[in-house]
Amino acid sequence: MAAIAQSMRRSAIGLGLFAVITGGTIAVTQVATEERIKQQAARAEAKALFEIIPESRHTNDLLRDTVQLPASERLALPDPLTVWVARQDDRPIGMIMPIVASAGYSGNIYLLVGVDMQGTILGVRVTSHRETPGLGDRIETKKSDWIKSFDGRSLGEPPHREWAVKKNGGQFDQFTGATITPRAVVKAVQKALIYFRENRRVIRERLNEAPSQRNEALKPEAIAGESSNTEHS
Repeated sequence: MAAIAQSMRRSAIGLGLFAVITGGTIAVTQVATEERIKQQAARAEAKALFEIIPESRHTNDLLRDTVQLPASERLALPDPLTVWVARQDDRPIGMIMPIVASAGYSGNIYLLVGVDMQGTILGVRVTSHRETPGLGDRIETKKSDWIKSFDGRSLGEPPHREWAVKKNGGQFDQFTGATITPRAVVKAVQKALIYFRENRRVIRERLNEAPSQRNEALKPEAIAGESSNTEHS
């Protein structure tokens, strides 16, 4: 009996050690995987920033030059809203703000919207979404040029009522089999322009202040962490 009990204890200890080692390996792998995902997201979002406002159009460090703006329920982001500022010879020429289209077919759609000092769109890019592959994912530039249809638009162009997909009487194309996704993006971009108009004075004052002095360039995922507690892929 004593031998059996001793054998059982050894088996239990062995199983315990195996569980500890296995659990530790899984935890380390998970942390490493999450870090790689964050790095990939940061590179993708930084690429999107320079697609919206190319380096040839500004003379400052776009990733380092950031400003905090008033919170806005319109953008589905809490206080503070941190934006990237583009400058030419220290003069602000535009900004890029992170926004959320909360009415996507499969959840939140995370966007970057570039706006010049007159409220005209410089560009829009999607940074994260869970929309249906082959349908809603046409909001990505690698799938179609649809997202570029916002370039040069403003609150007056098109008129307010035409800020919608064509199915709803607007000027923006919808996708075959996926109307909800483009509709959500159109409304979110329009809300970003309304935010700019409503806060124009404050925005101009903040953007004309001295550039933020950070020791390191502020990466897109850092701003996402500051402005939203919602985890997204």
